[in-house]
Amino acid sequence: MCGIFGYIDRSGALMDSKTLKAMGESISHRGPDDSGIFTGNGVALGNRRLSIIDIEHGHQPFVSDDGKIAVVQNGEIYNYVELAEELSKVGRPCRTHSDTEVILRLYEEYGTDFVTRLNGMFAIAIYDARKGELILARDRIGIKPLFIHDDGKRLLFSSEIKALLKAGIPREMNPEGLHHFLSFNYIPPPRTIFKGVTHLEAGTMMRVSVDGTETARWWDLTAVAAEERTDEEWISELNDTLDDAVRLRLRSDAPFGAFLSGGVDSATVVGLMARHMKEPVKTFCIGFHDPAFDEAPYALTAAERFGASHTMERVDLNMLSLWPLATYHCDQPHGDVSFLPTYKVSELAARHVKVVLTGDGGDELFAGYDKYKNFFAGDDAFQGDDEDFRGAYYRNISLFDDDFKSRLYTTDFAAKLKDVSSYDEIKVLFERSSHMDRINQALYIDMIELLAGNNLVKPDRMGMAVSLEARTPFLDYRMMELAFRIPGSLKIKDGETKYILKKAVAPLIGRELAYRKKQMFTVPVGNWFRDSLSGATAGFILSDRAIDRGLFRREVIEDILGRHKSGASNYTREIRALISLELWFRTFIDDAPEGPLAESPF
Repeated sequence: MCGIFGYIDRSGALMDSKTLKAMGESISHRGPDDSGIFTGNGVALGNRRLSIIDIEHGHQPFVSDDGKIAVVQNGEIYNYVELAEELSKVGRPCRTHSDTEVILRLYEEYGTDFVTRLNGMFAIAIYDARKGELILARDRIGIKPLFIHDDGKRLLFSSEIKALLKAGIPREMNPEGLHHFLSFNYIPPPRTIFKGVTHLEAGTMMRVSVDGTETARWWDLTAVAAEERTDEEWISELNDTLDDAVRLRLRSDAPFGAFLSGGVDSATVVGLMARHMKEPVKTFCIGFHDPAFDEAPYALTAAERFGASHTMERVDLNMLSLWPLATYHCDQPHGDVSFLPTYKVSELAARHVKVVLTGDGGDELFAGYDKYKNFFAGDDAFQGDDEDFRGAYYRNISLFDDDFKSRLYTTDFAAKLKDVSSYDEIKVLFERSSHMDRINQALYIDMIELLAGNNLVKPDRMGMAVSLEARTPFLDYRMMELAFRIPGSLKIKDGETKYILKKAVAPLIGRELAYRKKQMFTVPVGNWFRDSLSGATAGFILSDRAIDRGLFRREVIEDILGRHKSGASNYTREIRALISLELWFRTFIDDAPEGPLAESPF
């Protein structure tokens, strides 16, 4: 697990070493153990390393024997042992046990097809001086980030946007990114909130040379088609595949453990870890003093079932003082306040281990959220034509709908967005997945948009903020492909979410955990906006500083706050988004990004 950064200048010009060093230092939290930079003719590849695999010999960049090829990566290649054996048989033996060297040798042997052999999470940069080409590749579902700025003369890349800012790119807001943020509560790749910065899409590879840039998709979940099989057949394959995904993710030369909430996904991961480990699994959770939001008792039940070495820490519900810190580490606004407890549990785990396994991805693969059950219980889901269904699901996942945004925007700001449609972002994905049943189509949308735009940002940024690596067995590519071979009717059935997954794992984790009501990992911020924080909230998003940005109508925000405070409407999510946006402006646009805001407004 690391952070990567670098550039290629099409004229061969060199970046000064002070700027290059500043890029690396800005993401030192991603890799506090080691650093390295390869420089060539108008190119540099840098790495900040969190040492997990082959701690002694895994220094990056890895460079070919002739000095013509250099590789850096952020991530882990879980099947590196098997790949190293394969390479040895074809005359490309590895000299270390590093998974990054495996990437170098695979590229030497197979060229850019190397990426299809990887089972892991990764953002990779390869410079091939023989071709004068920089290759950037991102893992199948976007677990690891990779941001790009290309002005036509020089292309910059980094694991976090703040490193690009250190290279001097303009700190300007992208109106289109802001529009999509208000639509979805996150910004779907490839767009970002920064003008001139893009996010390389998951499962794609970019090739950069003096002749231009080419981007191609190397993996696509829509290549999978649903199959008809018995429940028992699905359960057998599901359990075998997930078990092996967990087994591979136990490869580490550093201490590791797991997040454990007591939900289906994390309990399953811990149960499977226990099967493969001789010592007790180290598990971590945070608890709240308010039992309405406290999952700690369920986590303890799971820990005791599997003989885990369990660490739990109770924290205050109100952790909004961490919001500026989370905003700084995310680089972009996120209205999801579950980032804050994720930071706290990451901080707890990082005192004991360098790696955790998590249950991320299970809800999107197997329809675990109530929003799926509620939507597909209605007539809009299965009646009407495709366009009706697509429009209904778009409205279902929207934060501010199109009419709301048109009322919210000032005349001048609305004029900048007259040709921008968030629905068009979703429509393309619906068309790509048109062969899927409607439940799987909805899940595909969230796999591509929600995971890459928000839900995978959370464990990456909050973990990396404290130098903790998060591994996600449910997002092993074999699990993803298996899940989309399973018909949607086996994911929501008889009003039960995750029907086939719960049936598969109930013998492992017990019926109490498998079928307990899902509890979201969040805090009751909406109640605070009505009472204890109502004044601070209004003072922040209605401040002259905020209104003078010329984006939103004061009277519309006043109406949102007034209706929420009175209880006439629940605008919790909308208010969170507006706060998050203003925090982002104050961190990255108003002030230099040297760190989070010194004081929280709450």
